[in-house]
Amino acid sequence: MTSQNKQLAHVIGLGLIGSSVALALSDAGWNVTGEDANATVLKEALERGIVSAGELGESHALVVIATPAGTVAEIANRVLSSVSSKSLLVTDVAGVKDSIVSSISDARFLGGHPMAGSELRGFAGARADLFQGCTWVLSPTDATPPEVYTALHSILRELGASVVAISGGDHDRLVALASHVPHLLAGALMNEATKTAEQDPVLLQLAAGGFRDMTRVAAGDPAIWPDILFENREAITSTLDAIEKRIGALRTALDTNAREDIKKTLTTASQARRQLPGRALSSENLAYLRIAIPDKPGVLAEVTKAASDLLVNIYDIEIAHGIEGTGGTLLLAIDLAQRDLFCDSLTSHGFKVATE
Repeated sequence: MTSQNKQLAHVIGLGLIGSSVALALSDAGWNVTGEDANATVLKEALERGIVSAGELGESHALVVIATPAGTVAEIANRVLSSVSSKSLLVTDVAGVKDSIVSSISDARFLGGHPMAGSELRGFAGARADLFQGCTWVLSPTDATPPEVYTALHSILRELGASVVAISGGDHDRLVALASHVPHLLAGALMNEATKTAEQDPVLLQLAAGGFRDMTRVAAGDPAIWPDILFENREAITSTLDAIEKRIGALRTALDTNAREDIKKTLTTASQARRQLPGRALSSENLAYLRIAIPDKPGVLAEVTKAASDLLVNIYDIEIAHGIEGTGGTLLLAIDLAQRDLFCDSLTSHGFKVATE
């Protein structure tokens, strides 16, 4: 494919994630332009070939906003008002979703969040394969057109990501526990160890695999976190309250020599850890569903929410349009082992489902 025939993408914000998105899109056959508020960063990105020169315009098919969470809505609304193309897709990669998606009414925007990162920062950590096998959250609303979700889902699958759909509010509540609070706890543990090491330097030499695993994320870029943490303050503080109760229960168990309580806590945690979902399946382990959908708002969000509620990953998605105004067929590829469970759920929601 020649550069003239490649689809155009534009990445705004060329830090670790933005640069990795640019590299991944380039590997997938896109021509990627970019911009950054820091002129020095943009200059180096151009020199390294991470993005090519060019301003955002009507010919762009995709815009990815990879700036701090607090700036995403403003930038997205500016982009959407400046580009009239109805086929434009605009998404973001911020670690909070509800405040962003609720501030953008243009149906061409679909909020996203790749659950990926690196201890390295900026260009040093940027990789084209950063999203291979990672979970990439999309947060459609009732106003999200099915073709917008389908198009972005397809692009992200090209980058190797496993795409799940979760509402903005649910995303923020769940990611507080899965990502935000772990980062705070890792920082607290690392700071406490550093303080202790001032008096006992040998401590850091004793840091074994468990300590290193628990504090690994503390090495990430601290500059991106204030926006995320304050935007998601309510969910984070609620999660911290729950964690504090668990720590209090552990302390009580130790104080009262409740050996069985300690053993039970560690056993349930061990079992749960071993059951964490793995990576994407091979094609022979996929089931293909055909779902009849009416032509009305919110249908796609209902299907994808049913999938996320059951932890069903949609590996591929396509829409076969019917005669205008009569709906169409949603084609999904999912884990074969979850086919019956998901089909039963969709049927209970009033959908007609056929399998291949």
